[in-house]
Amino acid sequence: DMRIQFLGAAQEVTGSKHLITTDSGKTILLDCGMYQGKGMETDEANRELGFDPKDIHYLLLSHAHIDHSGLIPYIYSRGFRGKIYCTAATRDLCELMLQDTAFIQEQDVKWYNKKMDRQHKPKIKPLFDTNHAQQVMKLFRTVEYDTPYRIDEQIQVQFTNSGHMLGSAVISLEIKENDEVKRIAYTGDVGRLHSHILSTPQAFPQCDYLICESTYGNRLHEDELVSEEQLLGVVEETCMYKKGKLLIPSFSVGRTQEIVYVLNELYNDGRLERIPVYVDSPLSANATQIFRRHADTLNEQVRDTMRFDDDPFGFNTLRYITDVQQSKALNKSEQPCIIISSSGMLEAGRIKHHVSNHIDDPSTTILIVGYCTPTSLGARIQDPTLRYVSIFGYDHRIRAQVTKIEGFSGHGDYQEMIQYFTACQDVKKVKKTFIVHGEYAAQEAMKEHLHEAGFRNVEIPEKGEEVRV
Repeated sequence: DMRIQFLGAAQEVTGSKHLITTDSGKTILLDCGMYQGKGMETDEANRELGFDPKDIHYLLLSHAHIDHSGLIPYIYSRGFRGKIYCTAATRDLCELMLQDTAFIQEQDVKWYNKKMDRQHKPKIKPLFDTNHAQQVMKLFRTVEYDTPYRIDEQIQVQFTNSGHMLGSAVISLEIKENDEVKRIAYTGDVGRLHSHILSTPQAFPQCDYLICESTYGNRLHEDELVSEEQLLGVVEETCMYKKGKLLIPSFSVGRTQEIVYVLNELYNDGRLERIPVYVDSPLSANATQIFRRHADTLNEQVRDTMRFDDDPFGFNTLRYITDVQQSKALNKSEQPCIIISSSGMLEAGRIKHHVSNHIDDPSTTILIVGYCTPTSLGARIQDPTLRYVSIFGYDHRIRAQVTKIEGFSGHGDYQEMIQYFTACQDVKKVKKTFIVHGEYAAQEAMKEHLHEAGFRNVEIPEKGEEVRV
């Protein structure tokens, strides 16, 4: 029998990897994500794969986010030489993001080893280096959306736009075993029904087995039009009235482009005052180029904007900053401005420096625009009772205003997901559904919602669990 083993993002939202082994011994890995969010504590989890990379024939990659793609250079360093299938935009983004991740790895390990050295404890090596990240790119094969590909005589794959980020896809598999065809759909991450820049999630072929994410399995979003007005409101209050700085921690790839696009629309409509906007991240600047290159896969609205505005991700008062000195100069500058910088959960990156420099300033606003794992700094500073927070080993008094806008989420909520699944799947034909990529409470809620929608046999696999299909 065919087996599926859930090796990551099982009852949590990071480290996605699911391994399919066919009857005839072919191995297909769905995503190969890195555990993120807890510094060196996740090092162990990342090294323990649960499979031998040399044995993997195919890797199917749903999208480029590091919690889905980040260990690709690592398995390469451990002997993986199979083929990697994904969309062209995903490949282009991976080229950037995996390099960036390798670089961060090297920095983190250097810092960690210094500390270990002082304590006379054993040092560690990075999971992989920039060379591995470069080399593995030659294993990538790109596929078009909505086009069935035969990757060998028994296996056919199809990628469908999931609307979660540029290049993201639901992966549908048809695997032929002894005259029987088994159809598996893996959602990767599913986007909103309406996004500022991304396409609506598209219908994917009927499946027998569904592996679905559940990040927002227990939450509903507000209307996304509200988020544009909310953003404008926060900009006006912070930069016009308080004459302060608006700091937006944001993932370099996806969220940043969406926020820049909304600011661009407000600018085009003459509603955004001439406030300087800085995107402070080399990765964002490069990723934005890839968004421009693959603009044809974005939604109608973006394509309409491009009829009269050839750059939907840039306007006169916006600057992309890559240089470290310029980034530091922003901290000293007194002028009201908007700084968009990564990382989104405030765990690392330039934004952490901006926040540590401004968190005790009441004229500053820190605007959270995405999901933050419970242990991250981004989540902790949202606690209204918290008065002090430690950043880079120093205690800071929290005087800045911390605000949150939900509408920029890249994940559909449970209603949007159920609506999406039931529109393109005959639920009676789905034999089993496996819920992955969610905190346990969100998964439990998602299970209920799926039952109400008529799905039978809904399971929440544990990490390492193997099921026969």
